[in-house]
Amino acid sequence: MASSSRVFGNYCRTLMAAAKTSTTTTPLPTTTATATSTVKGRYKGILKPQPISPALGKFVGATEISRTGAIKKVWDYIKTNNLQNPANKKEINCDDKLKTIFAGKDKVGFLEIAKLLSNHFQKAS
Repeated sequence: MASSSRVFGNYCRTLMAAAKTSTTTTPLPTTTATATSTVKGRYKGILKPQPISPALGKFVGATEISRTGAIKKVWDYIKTNNLQNPANKKEINCDDKLKTIFAGKDKVGFLEIAKLLSNHFQKAS
């Protein structure tokens, strides 16, 4: 088997050479507008706080929260109370508090969490 330097010659060395630095620098843009970022101080998309159901409100301790914030609070609760199934990390063993927001299910897959939480958010009008 031929070595890589014999096959590629010096071409490989030029590809692996350190990048040259330029002396001129251009300032980076300070903000970019995306679907999940703020535009003029207002949240958009999944970061926008929305009114939630009383059951989810009792769980998170607020009357409105963003979808990402709700999922983060649920995952924090799952991690602190060690509710993940040790044999199958994709499965969550629900306690009484989680059953109130997960439609009374004993076990929930981690991909189901966002779907089950979407029932607690008001639909956009």
